[in-house]
Amino acid sequence: MSQKLKQIQDVSLGNNLQNLRNSLNLTQEQVAAQLQIRNFSITRSIYSQMEAGTYNIRISELIALAEIFRTDFNTIFKGLSYK
Repeated sequence: MSQKLKQIQDVSLGNNLQNLRNSLNLTQEQVAAQLQIRNFSITRSIYSQMEAGTYNIRISELIALAEIFRTDFNTIFKGLSYK
């Protein structure tokens, strides 16, 4: 995968996370706190990087985010392509 395509997809994933967070009227701080409750060392700053597409999100973190946002991976990855 080209670096440019990877960056576009990372930003799109981040946009999806931001849209999900906003749809629940949560702040980045609140999402980070929910991740910390689940034993992830995620600060608001790191969560901000997730939304910006500059942080490599682990699958375990995505599972936790799906729980926090009460959604599934289809929604989290909406609009993303493997191509």
